[in-house]
Amino acid sequence: MGYDLEKKLVIAISSRALFNLEDENKIFEDKGVDAYYKHQIENEDILIDKGTGFRLVKNLLRINDDFPKDKQVEVIIMSRNNAATSLRITKSIEKYELDIARSAWSGGNDISKYLKPFKVDLFLSANETDVQNAINEGIAAARILPYVENFNEISNQVKIAFDGDAVLFSEESEIIYKTQGLEAFLEYEKENANNAMQSGPFAQLLRVISNIQSKYPEEQTPIRTALITARNSPAHERVIRTLNQWDVRLDESFFLGGVDKYEVVKAFGADIFFDDQDVHLETTSKTTPSAKVPYPEESMLNRI
Repeated sequence: MGYDLEKKLVIAISSRALFNLEDENKIFEDKGVDAYYKHQIENEDILIDKGTGFRLVKNLLRINDDFPKDKQVEVIIMSRNNAATSLRITKSIEKYELDIARSAWSGGNDISKYLKPFKVDLFLSANETDVQNAINEGIAAARILPYVENFNEISNQVKIAFDGDAVLFSEESEIIYKTQGLEAFLEYEKENANNAMQSGPFAQLLRVISNIQSKYPEEQTPIRTALITARNSPAHERVIRTLNQWDVRLDESFFLGGVDKYEVVKAFGADIFFDDQDVHLETTSKTTPSAKVPYPEESMLNRI
């Protein structure tokens, strides 16, 4: 019987999301694929610096220490590199002592078509096309934004922060807000306060995280989650009722009503923050690992 990924939290991450390969990517863009391949092979033994997703991955993998016979978290490298250039990446993984045993190397082709076979719950990449294709397929995916670690931020607790509308929840309410304005949005939320919102692209990820949290006493959970949303009262009521109906756990919730998010995200100490709007990510990405969740291609939000 093959190794079962079905009941685990499966994170697929590209090499450029895990490591800081921006200089190498510039070689690729300026000089082409052959120059990039040559550089990677010649620098095979040079340790690659940590990237935006490193802290999240390192902290998530620590959870497996509590389950030596039944890993809860599986991290898979999915990269557009080829097998030859993968050696520098896998050697860096070994030097950082990351428990990552599985990988896929597409040799420049779209990696997103391999996500479902690997039962991926979350895909993180710096490649906009791959992330967009993953979202179109209904997989939680986000484009990692550049972030440089200034110090060692490894801890025994993973902290993940989410925006609400169009991330955890569907885009229905955000469409009303953008097309009809604040008053119409508030009235719609008031009328539907007892009706649970539809799931957004990251709802299933939250459910998988909640399953891991349930294996621990609340005060000892290795994952702490937060909702950080521009909603405020009275639009917060529907959010709370939705989460109750979903029977999922969010440890902290912040209804900011238009207040800048970045200070709250920083205070929470997020290992990563997911949002769908550049206006928030431009500030959060300066102090916190951040990633943008795109809208599906057919979304009306792309045309507003």
